[in-house]
Amino acid sequence: MQTESLSQRTAERLRAQILEEHKYRCGEKLPNENELSVSLGISRTTLREAIRTLASEGLLEVRRGCGTFVTGELDRMAHSGVNVQEIIQMKVALRDLYEARLIFEPEAAALACKRASDEEIAQILSLGEACQRELRLDPRGKNRIASESAFHGAIIKASHNEFLGQFMPTLTRTIEQTFAYAQNLEVIAADAYKDHILIMEFLKKRDAAAVKSAVTVHLHHAVQHEQISLDES
Repeated sequence: MQTESLSQRTAERLRAQILEEHKYRCGEKLPNENELSVSLGISRTTLREAIRTLASEGLLEVRRGCGTFVTGELDRMAHSGVNVQEIIQMKVALRDLYEARLIFEPEAAALACKRASDEEIAQILSLGEACQRELRLDPRGKNRIASESAFHGAIIKASHNEFLGQFMPTLTRTIEQTFAYAQNLEVIAADAYKDHILIMEFLKKRDAAAVKSAVTVHLHHAVQHEQISLDES
């Protein structure tokens, strides 16, 4: 717990140096690991944990063989007049929400393949087609938010697992946060359209393994296009 607390304090210190003190600016490379750990009075292990945290927020970018850089995304955000700290907090929230969805949603889809009635499958497919229409009409529209929540929510409901049903607010919040973040929405929509075709096809065939993979890929596509770093360690 002590190491974790120290790494968090180190991340906060570096964050302040970048956002408030402007000690390190957009696109600038941070000092090497040895130099930076000495200047902060911490171990290299603690520094790595802090950098991993800031990289997951999109504040830092670790380039293998080159070093750690302040992301250029901050410069774009600053010139657009948005609150950088709010964007970072939103990105952290999205990371956590997508991590949660990746844990329960593919499994829920697999269970839906096995447990859903024919009527439920037909309803899911109908909701999926409605979602596809909204994706074509307006990728940024409010109707798309509602249609996407309804489609994915119907799949979770069809898993007939009471506990999984309790994750419905997580699903809705992720979709709403994605639109609030407004990062690459058109690209996400294009991939979502293709992903939904596979998800619906595998549900129709009741291929649990295939639909589980399709939902996983669908969520990873969104994470990738929103430039969110999931900690795989």
